[in-house]
Amino acid sequence: MAQEQKKSSYISGKESRRISRFNRKVMRKLENERFNANKDPKLYTTTMKDPNNVVEFDNVCTYFFTDVGTVKAVDGINFEIPKCSTVGVVGESGCGKSVTSLSLMQLLQRPSGQTVGGEIRFNLGDGTAYNIVNTPNSIMEQIRGNKISMIFQEPMTSLNPVFKIGQQVDEVTELHNPGMSKEEIKARTLEMLSLVGIANREGVYNMYPHELSGGMRQRVMIAIALACSPGLIIADEPTTALDVTIQAQILDLLRDLKDKINSSIMLITHDLGVVASMADYVVVMYAGRVVEKGTADDIFHHPAHPYTIGLMKSKPVVGKKVDALYNIPGSVPNPVDMPNYCYFRDRCEMRCAECDGDYPPEIRISDTHVVSCYRFKGEGEILKYPKSVNVEELL
Repeated sequence: MAQEQKKSSYISGKESRRISRFNRKVMRKLENERFNANKDPKLYTTTMKDPNNVVEFDNVCTYFFTDVGTVKAVDGINFEIPKCSTVGVVGESGCGKSVTSLSLMQLLQRPSGQTVGGEIRFNLGDGTAYNIVNTPNSIMEQIRGNKISMIFQEPMTSLNPVFKIGQQVDEVTELHNPGMSKEEIKARTLEMLSLVGIANREGVYNMYPHELSGGMRQRVMIAIALACSPGLIIADEPTTALDVTIQAQILDLLRDLKDKINSSIMLITHDLGVVASMADYVVVMYAGRVVEKGTADDIFHHPAHPYTIGLMKSKPVVGKKVDALYNIPGSVPNPVDMPNYCYFRDRCEMRCAECDGDYPPEIRISDTHVVSCYRFKGEGEILKYPKSVNVEELL
């Protein structure tokens, strides 16, 4: 068995050189296409399918070109973020949650990381939208921090240790509001520090990140994200490494601030309790694809996909005594060589005969509830099949 596993993961020197040559050609072509988008706004200007959405992910494929092959981190995802709402994105580590948010912010590690297919439509509010996939860097610099902002996962590594807190919050306002004076910028920063619940705002303004606790640093990260009143806030694990009382304060703070500035939140987390208390809609991801999406009530009270059901069973319940928490058997398939059938099939306890066929389509089982599972094929409307991009055709 060990010999077979070693053989399956072995790549010869000849094959490795072929992959490297192919990767260089693809990355060069994709970077040239991005550069050409600077010349013609028609290449990245589009319209929203529904003007009530802030962002629409339409068959988005984000791949990483590595020396052992192409990693399909996000592979044909479809979901929307409506205005003034919170959308929770859940799933186990490595399922593509953070890569989805980095694709939206165009913060992938290029040139090896590329969004190679689909559209990410961002609503500008004037009847037009940008397709973020093709939007040039000069435009993205105006969007990041101003219209879309991100609260990163670990504040200690996101804040610069050699600059004071005030300078780091000032920078965002100064960058997107060049007409403001230094006094106005400082006043705005102090206002934001007060808004996120920092009582000693003058003192914190002159402190360095290492002088603050984890909860205070997270509040500073939120202040930076909200400095320009963005239309969309991406919160990537905003309560990781915080104790439960500080977690509750941070979540209450995000909920209140969302209503104050009329923005939407894309909440990325492993914690189902956080999603249940915060989210209006929930998107469940597995192995780079969306397997189920719906309202929070749909997902928590009527889970349909076997993976979602497994997630719900694996969470601890207060007052219920068990010998061991439930865990989903098996492991995620190799992202370099994904199967052409349902990615969850080999771990599924509810598989049926049709699961041996192609990857299941998205099936609408209620007005708000969509699932990718053959068990519901006869019970709802088939919407679409997720589409992978054949990387060989990119050249």
